[in-house]
Amino acid sequence: MNDIKYIGMDVHQGSIVIAVVDTSGKLVMESIIETRGETILQFIRGLRGTLHVTFEEGVSADWLHELLVPYVARVLVCDPRKNALLKSGNKNDRIDAHKLAGLLRAGLLTAVYHGESRGRLLKELARSYRALTKDTTRVISCVT
Repeated sequence: MNDIKYIGMDVHQGSIVIAVVDTSGKLVMESIIETRGETILQFIRGLRGTLHVTFEEGVSADWLHELLVPYVARVLVCDPRKNALLKSGNKNDRIDAHKLAGLLRAGLLTAVYHGESRGRLLKELARSYRALTKDTTRVISCVT
């Protein structure tokens, strides 16, 4: 028996709408959960089989990608501009999550690269250094 599950997530700041389909495309489960790391991991841990997850590129994509990689077989962050099939037909979060899961199952999604987080850490450190330098210069200028 092929125990692969395809998970489509429509991610928002406060909640995530999730659809899980099996290899035949049958909807196995739908859920709405809060966008918190522990809640997401509880949901993922509750599923059995080989898990493939997809969601669209957005504000939380890096964080969610890093969170899920150790727990699932595959994480595909997709480009929302190239998902023409999502734009057709009825539109709501539940339908979008189901369409994402189906498109992942069919191999019709275009991935956006999300790899090592070291580059992001370096960018964050550089941005922090720049902000500190700018603030220090401003404070020293005001004092003199």
